[in-house]
Amino acid sequence: MRGSLKELDYSILQQCMRCGMCLPACPTYDATKRERHSPRGRISLMRSVADGELKITGEFVAEMSYCLGCLACQTACPAGVDYSNLLETARSDIQAHGPRATLVARFWRAVTMRGLFMRPRLLRFAGRCLGLYQQLGLQTAFRKLGLTKLLPAHLKKLEPQAPTMARRFSNQLIAAVESPLQGKRYRVALLTGCVQDLAFSAINRDTADVLLANGCEVYTPPIQPCCGSLHAHNGEAEAARTLARRMIDLFPPSEFDAIISNAGGCGNHLRHYGQLLAQDPTYITRAKLWDTKLKDIHEWLIQIGCRAPRAGMTPLTVTYHDSCHLTHGQKVTSQPRELLRLIPGIKLVELPEANWCCGSAGIYNVTQPEQSELLLNRKIDHILRTGAEVLATSNPGCHLQIARGLQAAGSNVQMLQPVTLLARAYKSEQSAGR
Repeated sequence: MRGSLKELDYSILQQCMRCGMCLPACPTYDATKRERHSPRGRISLMRSVADGELKITGEFVAEMSYCLGCLACQTACPAGVDYSNLLETARSDIQAHGPRATLVARFWRAVTMRGLFMRPRLLRFAGRCLGLYQQLGLQTAFRKLGLTKLLPAHLKKLEPQAPTMARRFSNQLIAAVESPLQGKRYRVALLTGCVQDLAFSAINRDTADVLLANGCEVYTPPIQPCCGSLHAHNGEAEAARTLARRMIDLFPPSEFDAIISNAGGCGNHLRHYGQLLAQDPTYITRAKLWDTKLKDIHEWLIQIGCRAPRAGMTPLTVTYHDSCHLTHGQKVTSQPRELLRLIPGIKLVELPEANWCCGSAGIYNVTQPEQSELLLNRKIDHILRTGAEVLATSNPGCHLQIARGLQAAGSNVQMLQPVTLLARAYKSEQSAGR
């Protein structure tokens, strides 16, 4: 990934044959039927910028922002266009050469992407403060009194999206090294993430438990940097490279059989460090090795022959939503379903349009709230029609987005992750054996 469309290998821009196979797969084209809102339309704009025929105007910026980055077009494309690389390069170009953002926008970008998400201890401190605000009932009171109306416009958009902080973060739930009771088959590293660590630390604990139950020694450093996916998706290429180097230093890939990610969006970025650091002679060899060791949790469990739980659970009807970057980016689609089918008592029903974006897409629900809401409502309608009691998914952004939609619809459908259901099944067999 380079910092400019003009510096990008031109063959990547030429790959698009304009065949139109991507059009039915693109949620924004589906919504508007406008060519500019399609992948091939955006690639045409990018090529014009690369050729010097088009400047990076506000209109170009708006179009790149309107794209979800869901990568459904990559799955549909018969020519193998690397759209992810193109989009991230375009957004990096926008940051470097596009119209200057407002002072407020630049301030919040500095606070978040160059501040909080570059400093894990500071991010956890912010999470503690938000958690205290929520646990003391101040958030509920703030909303009931209508005080959200007093917030600046940008914070007013963000406030409803604030996730509920976990009472204990991953470092309080998982020891730095944990070994399986029945003998070690593999040594793996567990990535705890950012939002996953602050809001879904219990899922990280479940992931560790499932790995232990399958003979993996689990290495989980208590302080981990952000993987850099947020930065790469939003044009902060150099920050993404800095974070990639920190991750490789913390988790030397030669020391592990696998490096485990349990967040679909993060995992897709994490397995492309070789491309990200291609121009770095100090890290390129380790980055390429890292890419081969990076495994999604579902992918890894199926690869090593996940042990089926011996005890049953209370019968549950479960449906599964595919995280965009897990299915379109990482091509992990069958494995989560295979794991769910291993669990006694679970009836898996297929979700219509399971791989259609839910509208979360990183910070898309903040930057493009109207389009995001349309996609969410479409997703909720399909979920409710399945009659499932549980919706399983594998990405914190999807989890937060869909849970909000289910709550707004007054639904009792639970949001859980496949590893959580698997961890509960293993615990059930332990209880049954007593």
